[in-house]
Amino acid sequence: MLEFRTQGYNGYSVKYSPFFDSRIAVASSANFGLVGNGRLYILVLTANGIAAEKWFDTQDSLFDIAWSESHENQILTASGDGSIKLFDISLNQFPIQSWTEHAREVFSVHWNLVAKDTFLSSSWDGTIKIWNPTRAESLVTLPTHSCTYSAQFSPHNPSLLSAVSSDSHLRVFDLRTPASASNHLTLSIPTHTPPKARMGVAPPVGIPPSEALTHDWNKYRDSVVATAGVDRCIRTFDIRAPGAGPVAVLPGHEYAVRKVSWSPHLSDILLSASYDMTCRVWTDGSAMGVGQQGGQGQGQQDPMVFGNGRELGRMGRHTEFATGVDWCLFGAEGWCASVGWDERVLVWDVRAIMGP
Repeated sequence: MLEFRTQGYNGYSVKYSPFFDSRIAVASSANFGLVGNGRLYILVLTANGIAAEKWFDTQDSLFDIAWSESHENQILTASGDGSIKLFDISLNQFPIQSWTEHAREVFSVHWNLVAKDTFLSSSWDGTIKIWNPTRAESLVTLPTHSCTYSAQFSPHNPSLLSAVSSDSHLRVFDLRTPASASNHLTLSIPTHTPPKARMGVAPPVGIPPSEALTHDWNKYRDSVVATAGVDRCIRTFDIRAPGAGPVAVLPGHEYAVRKVSWSPHLSDILLSASYDMTCRVWTDGSAMGVGQQGGQGQGQQDPMVFGNGRELGRMGRHTEFATGVDWCLFGAEGWCASVGWDERVLVWDVRAIMGP
């Protein structure tokens, strides 16, 4: 396990470069993001460990980052002052572009993985905005009417995007639809709704709505989305059957889940980072053969378990809130990076913590 200290800055988000397997970016904030500056770190993996290639200081906290999908040296930051900035790491000072339309904290940014010419941002002001990096104004504004913690483009379709927010809903927007009164909204799924009863399986009990903090599209199954948040459970949904409730429910974390990320290598594996200071690896059970009931045995012990998913292992080396985790796109299928409020960036192999 490799480690880097972000001295004086608490980590919020970590992202591997889509171009280089040895380059990692970290968004961090002084004073846990409550007040003070932010810092964007560009780290490089070397034979002697992790080194800081460059860093940029910002006037307010940084909560998220997104590498450009079209330029290997450009990266977006989401800031507590409501701004989005685009940095070119080949330059020494100042962002090359800045946008300030949001009225409150910007908590997520995400680049369009398919079209590559647009990106989005989501904010506590209850909106998602879509941008082109060459234009000074946003292209589209999508209201969610709720503090929106996470928004993403689909990795399969450049016109689909999704978001989760404080009202415990997963929303899906399709930019191909007429804007009309719905503002491109095609689905709104309450993430706290219990699964529908299935033959021979008792669904978990329903729970009150709670803030949804994170979500991620499956990289291989284009209709599957994982969500998680304050209620400590990870849920997977199939947007082709929005009324069916979650396909899988994965309890286990002791505090809120801050980040989930599907594996880029395996269709059933995902990682999570939580305020309980652990990062955990899970299977949603979709790769299990007929007759295998891995999740049902656990379900007898924990009434929240639904489906065949289960925890495969956990990494507990963080000593404060674990806030971000990301998979390496290259090489062996298990390498990832995590970041937390303990001022530490850890690079580790998921396979080393997985049980049989």
